[in-house]
Amino acid sequence: MAIDWADQKHVWSLQEANSSTRERGEVEHMPEAVEAWVAQMSQRFAGRPIAVAVEQIRGALVFMLSKYEQLHIFPVPPAMTANLRKAFYSSGAKNDPSDADLLLDLLQMHREKLRRLSPDTEATRRIQNLVEERRKLVDEKTAQSNRLEAHLKIYFPQIPCWFEDIGTPLVCALLERWPTLEALQKAEPDTLRKFFRKHHSRKEELIKSRIKAIGEAKPALKDRAVVEAKVAVVKVLVQLIQVLHEGIEGLGRQIQEAAEAHPDFFIFDSLPGAGAVMAPRLLAAFGSQRERYQNAAEVQTSSGIAPVSENSGKSSWVHFRFACPKFLRQSF
Repeated sequence: MAIDWADQKHVWSLQEANSSTRERGEVEHMPEAVEAWVAQMSQRFAGRPIAVAVEQIRGALVFMLSKYEQLHIFPVPPAMTANLRKAFYSSGAKNDPSDADLLLDLLQMHREKLRRLSPDTEATRRIQNLVEERRKLVDEKTAQSNRLEAHLKIYFPQIPCWFEDIGTPLVCALLERWPTLEALQKAEPDTLRKFFRKHHSRKEELIKSRIKAIGEAKPALKDRAVVEAKVAVVKVLVQLIQVLHEGIEGLGRQIQEAAEAHPDFFIFDSLPGAGAVMAPRLLAAFGSQRERYQNAAEVQTSSGIAPVSENSGKSSWVHFRFACPKFLRQSF
């Protein structure tokens, strides 16, 4: 069986063993509909295993189907399906039934090229999901910090000069209290000194230099219309960054708790340079299934850190691996 997934409905194509007839149908992307559909298929084939090709490495449909033991899931990279479509349909035509048939052809004739989905232990999957979600929040915080810096450079360019990282709680708290240079310069030096110390900036020389720079600073512009609009956006961005920071801290605590409870964590925690962030990520990368990788080369190719060689005639090209799990490669 092959399923071409979509947002609302999934198209499936089915061919029984020792049969040349194919059946097609649709199933809605709702847990109740999928549950009824799987129960129907299970009853039809008396609980025998059903090989299912899905054009999704990870995602809602894969997660939904993986809870059924009789379904043997074979995830298919979207790039593989796209290349097959180009090979068999030179016109570029694309529709869900034909894609489902392509996936079924791939499953029948080239199953050795696919790897069956074999979920890791619950403890390992918990860490894998937590570290990936944390990385997404970190990336989102970076994006919002860049937006904040872009707005500040227009009406308050001194902030990026005074502080190396404007996404820190210190800078966010400062902008929340004094969103403009005019407001900041009205603050008393003692008030600023207490503020910096409260937010863990205790180097006296640095505090003095910042207070001096604040007093000597000149406004970048005096157009109130522009300043008011930028301040309104900056206040929103500051709140977003603060919420993201709290979320990252919370996920960090959950990751640490989950990692310390994992039986294999001591292995990765003992590696030189593996700290509170990298040790759980390495555990998530290698997992608990020791048979998954036979040697170091398989880890390199699977993670995308191994180079790719292309040879044609007298030309040779060694390049970066483009199609790979980006988060896994980032871990190495």
